[in-house]
Amino acid sequence: MGLTELEPPGAAPEAAAQPPPVRARPTRGAVLAVAVPAAVMLVLGLWGLDRGTMWRDESATFQVARRSLPEMRHVLGTIDAVHGLYYLLMHAVLAVRPDEIALRLPSVAASAATAALVGALGCRLARPRVGLWAGLLYAATPFVGHYAQEGRSYALVAAGAALGTWLLVRAAEHGSYGRWAGYGAVVAGTALLHEFAVLLLAAHAVTLMLSRAPWRTWRRWGCAAAAACLLLIPLAAVSRGQSAQVSWIRTPGLREAEALVKAFAGPEQPVLGVVLALAAVAVLGPVLGPVLGPVFGRRGAAPSPSPRRGALGLAAVALPWALVPPVLLYAAAQFQPLFLDRYLLFCLAGVPLLAAAGADRILGLVPWRRTVTALGAAAVLAAFAVQLPLHERERLPTSRGDELAPVASAAGRLARPGDAVLFLPLYERRVALAYPRDFTGLHDLTLKRSPAASGTLFGEEVTTAALRDRLARLPSGSRVWVVGDTSTVGTRWFRAQRAESAKAAALEAFCREVRESAVFVRGGSVSLYVRR
Repeated sequence: MGLTELEPPGAAPEAAAQPPPVRARPTRGAVLAVAVPAAVMLVLGLWGLDRGTMWRDESATFQVARRSLPEMRHVLGTIDAVHGLYYLLMHAVLAVRPDEIALRLPSVAASAATAALVGALGCRLARPRVGLWAGLLYAATPFVGHYAQEGRSYALVAAGAALGTWLLVRAAEHGSYGRWAGYGAVVAGTALLHEFAVLLLAAHAVTLMLSRAPWRTWRRWGCAAAAACLLLIPLAAVSRGQSAQVSWIRTPGLREAEALVKAFAGPEQPVLGVVLALAAVAVLGPVLGPVLGPVFGRRGAAPSPSPRRGALGLAAVALPWALVPPVLLYAAAQFQPLFLDRYLLFCLAGVPLLAAAGADRILGLVPWRRTVTALGAAAVLAAFAVQLPLHERERLPTSRGDELAPVASAAGRLARPGDAVLFLPLYERRVALAYPRDFTGLHDLTLKRSPAASGTLFGEEVTTAALRDRLARLPSGSRVWVVGDTSTVGTRWFRAQRAESAKAAALEAFCREVRESAVFVRGGSVSLYVRR
């Protein structure tokens, strides 16, 4: 059977021409289905929010967003244009309070909003208990918790995608031009936060196709989608010229695909298997229901499906949302490697919606409504308990790629005002940019122009000849502190960087290393060199 049989056909054109139904007040169950997941996600997001250190990506947000608007425009012309709108939003946030808590609070709030919107979608496309379970399952997913506590744009993109999907459902039911304009504006804003979110339009197109939407809906959706794409063209043109900054991404294979499935459904095996099985029940239920109905008898009917509301069905919305953007990006990445799981966080919400709908089909055999709701919530709680060690691990300083605060702390503790500092490679200057207080009074041997003045992330450095001249002028016994990235210094990549290798050679020519003074932390080191 074709995919179009996942859900019954959408509303016929004659039905679409009828006046919209009278707006009913939300029931208590619907309110709880939205409020409870939002509250749970908010609590989980605030739990352990201060990890005590930024990592490299967060430090980029922290230092760029604190620049003046002309300085931000300067740097976005050379790098990170894809994050320009997010940096602008964070500029306003960090102007109020420039610290790590404020850096991550927008992601916490966005994740809570996403959980609420997932609950709202479950209510609108099925029933309140489906929305409640889906929203709670979204909040309990470790991958969601990871980016709910990170000072980057991905949680905000997920919130924008959820809002855009909710607006699509409403507009497809009885949408005016204003609703479709709102839908287009939200999708455009989400894509401007991260341009890969434009793939959400492909998922929505498949949703309309599976739902057999009338031509009028297609026409209005097409206008909104075209407007969103037009607004994205300038950003796409600029970011294409900056593609070298993601040249490190490898072509994805089966390992990356499997990792994405585990991120979406849950990395722990029991949770992963149950979530995928429930999602399969939601997708295949309408197809297998007539076949299995005689087996279950007249009362069960294999079990009763969730009620369908409006023009779009839950599976027709959730399945393309979870599947289409990852498949498209995976296919494109075979030619231009750009496939990272965090780029696709905005698709994850489709999985808990499917799992909740599948659970509703199975638990529909239980006659007591409150018992069914409690059983589903208890199942989500059990999934959270199984994955609790993963949630606890996400709150540790070691949960990200590196730790900048311990490196900065070591430099601040060991160095004295008047000492020199050298960063190997250049990008290790991010430690001083994230925690400038620990480097107060130290002389940067290689800095020619600051990051803000040069329109770069890490500044412009002097030539090797100028560095050798500066080292030669240091008095005998002068102390030089080298802040290095232990994961790259000495590697084949480092030796291939002529400027970095020349810096290391100049240092060795004029200074000797005091090995007993070296301090090593995860991903970084602070080493003492003394002028010969």
